[in-house]
Amino acid sequence: MKSLSEIDTVSKRASRAAGFAWGIAEDVGKNIRILEIFGLPGIKNLNSFLKKKKTNKFEKLNIINLENKADNVQFCPIITGISFLDQIKTLEKLNEIKFEKIAYPLLFLPFVSRASEIIGKRIFLKFDDREFLLNFNNNIYSNFLNNEIIEIGNYISIKFIDNLDLFTDEEWRELYNLSENTFVEESDSLKRGGAGAGLTDND
Repeated sequence: MKSLSEIDTVSKRASRAAGFAWGIAEDVGKNIRILEIFGLPGIKNLNSFLKKKKTNKFEKLNIINLENKADNVQFCPIITGISFLDQIKTLEKLNEIKFEKIAYPLLFLPFVSRASEIIGKRIFLKFDDREFLLNFNNNIYSNFLNNEIIEIGNYISIKFIDNLDLFTDEEWRELYNLSENTFVEESDSLKRGGAGAGLTDND
């Protein structure tokens, strides 16, 4: 089994050899590492994308809007991801962002996962019938369980989820009241038996 360090390094070097600048290649290395950690087929999709990049052109999306449609060819997942990460402080103010035709959307996914950590919010991403909940770049919940290559995401939506408690005020009060049972009043016997409260001093 390949180590995460090997995955990062080889992905970075392969991306540089395919024409990406070193800075972007380093991002790709980190991203493939993230995908593989979370059980998603990063190496498989990157390898296929870089081979296709030799003979196919992909549109570079530099400015992201509420709705983003590729003109003639598919959006490059790497450049789109870089733009998303760079603009995330502005984009998080939008309720939902839509894209049409991102090539190899799994390669775009870790950019969004990293953005979730930066803004401190969960992000829900859906492309076609596949759903992903990105949790602060700590984990990814998904209904995608196949180790397969996905060459295109036809319809992609991204929603920012406000940080809200998943419990009611009443549930919190009940649990807090129960927790107060650990706050026992200190008696003389407890004082004598507590740490550092012995009857003799050996210092």
